[in-house]
Amino acid sequence: MTDFRSIETFLWVVKLGSFRGAAQRLNTTQPAISQRIAQLEREMGVKLLNRDHRVASPTPSGRLMMIYAEKLIGLRSEMMAEVGDRSAMRGALRLGVAETIVHTWLPRLVKSVNEVYPNLSLEIEVDITPNLTARLLAQEIELAFVLGPVSASGAHNHVLCDYPIGFLASPALGLGDGPVARQDLARFPIITFPRKTQPYETVRALFNAPDLPPIRLHASTSLATVIHMANEGLGIAVIPAAIVENELADGRLLLLDTDLKLPPLTFTASWLASPDAVAIERVANLARQIAQASVAVDGAGVARH
Repeated sequence: MTDFRSIETFLWVVKLGSFRGAAQRLNTTQPAISQRIAQLEREMGVKLLNRDHRVASPTPSGRLMMIYAEKLIGLRSEMMAEVGDRSAMRGALRLGVAETIVHTWLPRLVKSVNEVYPNLSLEIEVDITPNLTARLLAQEIELAFVLGPVSASGAHNHVLCDYPIGFLASPALGLGDGPVARQDLARFPIITFPRKTQPYETVRALFNAPDLPPIRLHASTSLATVIHMANEGLGIAVIPAAIVENELADGRLLLLDTDLKLPPLTFTASWLASPDAVAIERVANLARQIAQASVAVDGAGVARH
């Protein structure tokens, strides 16, 4: 009798186009993948895959098989989520996270996943949005919390939260009294997100004006580094104020009063359509609840400073 494991293996070989990709996705070896496919073809009595090229492609019978494979795997995943105990949702979910989320509510999400889905583990990668988006589209991660939405065929996006961006500086810079004009901000180095990101380009455009001297724009892939440099008085950090609530509370950093407006950072939970996406959708929904609650609390805290 054909089992779900062989069907799932076939599905991922077709989706990823290789035995190697399916082996990585299913956390097994290429010989095991080959054995499952051979067994499935024997049981079905037809050839399902063409192996003549580097890319594994379905035969006409394989394309028909794919329709039923997606239905079966999707129904199994839905059944386990709706009928089974939450602890029945097991395995590893490959999650990509932008660093802003790491500094705000990611720990709360991990704690909630541990409580709600005790047999589901998270494999977390932290990177900038362009890299995470590329990895998501290559199906190297399954769920991404990024500056979204992700515009691609088959991509699903749920808005998680918005984070306003602020200008933050050490009191040592002497900018805490009254409104600070753009010309005064431009006298200091500006420290922000890395190149090739949306906020970096926004900040660069903001200070690209004929009445301003060329600014010193420092970019870092590490928000911890940005915060440390601002604490040391090495420049003005342009990042979400929610990240530095502790520094604002104890006076190490000040949220500068300026009339410059930057668009907020809108984060989405993004994933690709898949027949076994129930676990992904459940974690994405849990993330949205936690993110929105976190923004309400963090926003109130920032407003007090």
